[in-house]
This record gives sequence, structure tokens and C-alpha cells, in this order.
Amino acid sequence: MKTVLIFYASYGGGHLSAAKSIRDCILENYKEIDVHLVDCMKYINKGIEKITTTAYKEMAKKAPWAWGKVYYQSQKGPLAHISSSSNKIMAHKLNKLIEDVKPDLIISTHPFANQMCSYLKKKCKITAKIATIMTDYAPHDQWLVGSEFIDYFFVAHEGMKEQLIQKGIPQTQIYATGIPLSNRFLLNYNKEETLKHFGLKPDKKTVLFFGGGEFGLGKSKTLEILKALLEDFNNIQIVAISGKNLKMKKSFETLVKENKKEDEVTILEYTNEVPELMSISDLVITKPGGLTTTESLASGLPIVVINPIPGQEEENAEFLQKKQVGIWLKKGMNVKETLSDLFNSPSKMQEMKIHARLLAKKNSTKDICKVLFS
Repeated sequence: MKTVLIFYASYGGGHLSAAKSIRDCILENYKEIDVHLVDCMKYINKGIEKITTTAYKEMAKKAPWAWGKVYYQSQKGPLAHISSSSNKIMAHKLNKLIEDVKPDLIISTHPFANQMCSYLKKKCKITAKIATIMTDYAPHDQWLVGSEFIDYFFVAHEGMKEQLIQKGIPQTQIYATGIPLSNRFLLNYNKEETLKHFGLKPDKKTVLFFGGGEFGLGKSKTLEILKALLEDFNNIQIVAISGKNLKMKKSFETLVKENKKEDEVTILEYTNEVPELMSISDLVITKPGGLTTTESLASGLPIVVINPIPGQEEENAEFLQKKQVGIWLKKGMNVKETLSDLFNSPSKMQEMKIHARLLAKKNSTKDICKVLFS
């Protein structure tokens, strides 16, 4: 029996979701494989994990400009050196787990685990093959530290493959499979029943509005957009997801009540029915995290991008605009005019949907597993 160790880290939800999708695919399709899913930072030191994830969240929420500087400066120079050096130190702790599990294959959905494992392989501490799964739409150099000891690179699209080739990664080791996706996005949902389940009308366009955001970033912009949707458009219904942000939920409820649009807006907190909601939606308005972007593309949805975190999310937003799938609603843009141009142009909406379907890699998880286990 083969043993697989999957590492992730809790800096944003996409790394864990990608790791879970791979684990679930293995469990469902490869009975002869023993699989372990581990938060590498939490395993090394719960205190360090708590401090660093809290710092990331607070910086992304309260000083996104600062996070943007950290993101870009960590590719090269002192910050890159500090990150790589600290990961070498922590790698020795991680090696204890690897020695106990004795994996044949290590899969990483976060660059920290990637760096630690490549360092251990360099020092001949491990012999397992290492697979890296990048969870955004542009590569960051931190993913490539120790790349000569990585056996597989899985990326979101062909453009990223070309970028990695230019950075010296052998073409034979790079697979443009797409970011791992839950198999629930492969299912067919009955539209009439799903609309009824959420109390929605079949004769109106449905806008899926992710307004909470992981860190509640850009609250004023989020409320400005919802206000425009409520005041200026009568032919739509909105599913507004506030996530775990209770203040945002209350603000949503206040706006809806003031505009007397209770019948046109459904407000949800955290939900695990995103595949179902996307299957009945005509448009998604969201921050461009790697996971939500992947899910939206798989559902063939045009995307209006709001409040991207500087760094990886801005790069995702640029990718979506370049591929004519998304519209980045930037600071200073007229919300009403931008949305009116989109809603009043069925041909543009249709064109964006076509581009989304062409970009989507719905079988990403299965394709990754086929490469690794065939």
C-alpha cells in the first residue's frame, strides 16, 4: 500500500480546500492508498501557527497595502531569505512526522511546506516524491524555492506553465491541470428545485454576492455595491453571503430593509451550498481568491471583482480581466454605470460565460490524481 502525505497551511481557505479535494479524490478512487492530511504549521508549533495566521489576517484586513509589499518583497531580497531560512529550521521538526508516516509521495498546497520538504530532500532526509499544487493564477517565487528537488508542479493554466518554464522548471514536470476543485461542481443540479430550495424566482436573474470576505475587507465598497444593486436594478434577485462577518450581515439587513427589497434579497451567513448556488446564478460578485475564482469558472459565471488583497488576489483579478471573464471594479469607478453596462448587454454577459467555460478545468482534481497515481 502506498502512503501519501498532504500538507497545507491555514493562510486563507484555498490551501485547505485544495488539499481536501485531493484527499477526497484519493479516498474515493484509489483504495490501495493510505492518505494523511496535515496542517504543516500547526504540527510544527501551534503557537507560531496562531501568531503568523493572525498576523496575516490582521494585515490583510487592516493594512492590505502592507501585505502587498510583503507579498512582492518576499519573492526576492531579505524577506525571501528570512522566509527560506526559517522554513529550513522548521523543516527539522516536520521531518519527525515524515519519518513516522514514511510517505511515498508528499503533496503540498502551500509554499512553506513545499520549501521544508524540498530542503529535507536536498539533505537526503527523505526520498519521497514531492508534488506542488499552486493555488492562485500567478506564480510567486516562494513556490519555487528548492524547485530542483520537486518532482511535479500543478498550475492553474497554460500561461503559468510558460512562466515556470521561463524560470527554469523542466516542461516535463509542469502540468496545467487547474486548481483542485470539489467534485460537487461536476454534479448537475435541477434548476427549478434549487431555486425553490433557496426561495428564489425563476423569472429573475440571480446575482451571487460574496460580501463578507474572509477578513471583512473593503466594507464601505461592499456596501456601496450592494446599495447600487438594490436601488438601480429591478430585474435581479440577490443572494448576499456575509460569511462569518456578523457586522456585515447586519449592514446587509439594514440596507435591504431601507430599500424594501426583502423579497428580492436572500442573506446567508457561511454556507456549504456554493455549488448549488453557483449552478443557478447568472453572475458572481466576489473577491478573487483562488478557490472562489476556480469555482466561478467551473460554473461558467462572469465575475465582477471587488476588494482584492494586494498581491496574489490582484494578480488573479488581472488574469480574469485579461481573459475577458471578469470586470475589476476598481476604486473611483462608477458602480452603477459599470454594472448597468454589464446587465444591459446580454451579448457581453454571454461572451464572458463562454470565456469562463473555456478557461474552466472542472476535472482538475481527477487530472492531478491521474498524473500522480497512474
